[in-house]
Amino acid sequence: MAPDFADAAGEVSRHAVFEALIAYGRELEAQGVAQVGSGFTGRKDPDALLQEDPNAFLLGVLFTQGIPAERAWAGPWELKQRLGTLDLHVLASDPEAVAAAFQTPPMLHRFKNTLPKWISAAAARLLAEWGGDAAAIWPDGTSMAVVSERLSRFDGIGRKKAAMATQILMRHFRVDLAGLESGQVAYDIHVRRVFLRSGLAHEDSLAAIEQAAREGAPESPGVLDIAAWLVGRETCRPRNPDCDRCRLGGPCPRLVSITPRGVGAR
Repeated sequence: MAPDFADAAGEVSRHAVFEALIAYGRELEAQGVAQVGSGFTGRKDPDALLQEDPNAFLLGVLFTQGIPAERAWAGPWELKQRLGTLDLHVLASDPEAVAAAFQTPPMLHRFKNTLPKWISAAAARLLAEWGGDAAAIWPDGTSMAVVSERLSRFDGIGRKKAAMATQILMRHFRVDLAGLESGQVAYDIHVRRVFLRSGLAHEDSLAAIEQAAREGAPESPGVLDIAAWLVGRETCRPRNPDCDRCRLGGPCPRLVSITPRGVGAR
């Protein structure tokens, strides 16, 4: 059978896109990028709280649900301002106060009824299972798969958030996790858009996106996560993508008519 040169050319382009995305991911790892710039929110005090308090970081992961990343990661600091504390005993034992802090205008989160329940449940689990210290979930040397599974036991943290959190722990907080081959990209709207428009994946499904990441970076699929997310957020936008300024602009086939359904923010 004669070779399909169109398919062959497509694979060459796909390989080049992967190389560009991996290179960008490595740069971001070297810089210790969190989410937005070098931090999370672009604000000194909320970023300092996340940096200094592992429990606040875990609560921040819960906030990354359907709102912009900067606002989500500022959530723990805003909650502390309203409650006067992030003491786990208070969060776990007084869910009414937590709910009131969320629901007093201006609302602390889009999901003003769901998030307080997740926060109180997370505080209770940290006290019951982790000695009140979220850092006990991810000590150096633990495998990524184990940390992801531990995080996924918390109400409000699914596969997507666990993938994101483990990558931030390694990239920004320099936690030395093992088994990088088990890492993954988050099934996030920005990541999905980049993978589809650049030809890395040909189907908008969790299985297809994760399989593409494993094919492109088998030793550490998660290295693609923040790179794809930032490309999707900054240049490969849903409307008016800026392909000429994009880090993938050279090898990318620019399938800009493709936009996955759904919304997502982190």
